[in-house]
Amino acid sequence: MSYYDTLETRAPAEREAQLFAQLARQVAHAKAHAPHYARLLADVDPAACVSRQALSRLPLTRKRDLIELQKSCPPFGGLNAGPRSRARRVFSSPGPIYEVQSQETDHWRMARALYAAGFRQGDLVHNCFSYHFTPGAFIFEGGARQLGCSVFPGGTGQTEQQIQAMVDLRPDAYVGTPSFLRILIEKAEESGADIRSLQKACVSGEALPGVVRQWLGERGITVRQCYATAEIGVIAYESEPDAGLVVDEGALVEIVRPGTGDPVAEGEVGEVVVTTFNADYPLIRFATGDLSAVMPGVSPCGRTNMRLKGWMGRADQTTKVKGMFVHPEQIAEVAKRYPQISRMRLVVDNPDAQDRMVLCCEAGASDAALAESLVNALREQTKLRGSVEFFAPGGLPNDGKVIEDKRVY
Repeated sequence: MSYYDTLETRAPAEREAQLFAQLARQVAHAKAHAPHYARLLADVDPAACVSRQALSRLPLTRKRDLIELQKSCPPFGGLNAGPRSRARRVFSSPGPIYEVQSQETDHWRMARALYAAGFRQGDLVHNCFSYHFTPGAFIFEGGARQLGCSVFPGGTGQTEQQIQAMVDLRPDAYVGTPSFLRILIEKAEESGADIRSLQKACVSGEALPGVVRQWLGERGITVRQCYATAEIGVIAYESEPDAGLVVDEGALVEIVRPGTGDPVAEGEVGEVVVTTFNADYPLIRFATGDLSAVMPGVSPCGRTNMRLKGWMGRADQTTKVKGMFVHPEQIAEVAKRYPQISRMRLVVDNPDAQDRMVLCCEAGASDAALAESLVNALREQTKLRGSVEFFAPGGLPNDGKVIEDKRVY
């Protein structure tokens, strides 16, 4: 078994000691240089932050609050510990939420996850994450470059051009969503295009159903998935299929009871909370809104870090569709434009393992022009395509839900 470095096979006690030595330094650094943490941690003694118990007493910073934080303290909500001029890039994710990339090549620590997926120096990686507005493509490109891989910036869409590039360049590996990889392969098979050079893939942005993994495996592609966010970078990654996700060595992960900061017992489902150690963008007890649970024991690959069961839903109504977060606030913005609609609800499902959005609207009257206008407004807010379905007044459940995730995996 090959490992990215010796950190992956450390004794758990050694890892804990080193992580919490880093935590004390990071808390001190964040208090001194990031305005948000100067306020939030004003009464915290950094030298006392040397255990999980001490960590659990620190306040959370919630992803869902970033929009308002950034409005009150633009552009990054005071979470950045350096000037904007020191950033290599800045990004805008739906919300909008603005993110910063430091000068480090692998700012989001993706190299380790790619290595576990079999990526090696000299590989050509076909990158099908978006290079527009959001950091997705750059997260994976930074990790690939750190490993010594070359990258083709395919981006999203343009299926025929993507396939032609694969035929001509013969890439070794793919990064992107699993659903788009399947689309590419199906189109290539229909047209007779030879893209069999693809032998491995690291996918993210959406769930990897077992049926899709098997389908890709039958075509000679070994697939591993990773769990990452725009702010944090890699949280955990897959090293063996169906053996959970190994927590990244640069992340300190807790599972807490939703709505609180209280850690739950091993195996209990709770919200994923992450602390990272980037000096330019320190995140301390960052509550992702995602649900997961800790798996017992050590990964069969020999890596000794904590394992997560994977993504198990959302602690709030924010959801991820085709790799993009969709927030209740965005649906509310759409609703404000249409006073003739009494209630609006976004339903997300996945027929044929493909994410789909349907904007359900209660309206006394409807027509094709209104439906088209709503589709355009939804796309403007979320950067995603969806359809519209109308209901008579009172036809939608009166349960307070703005986003309903009905996907089955």
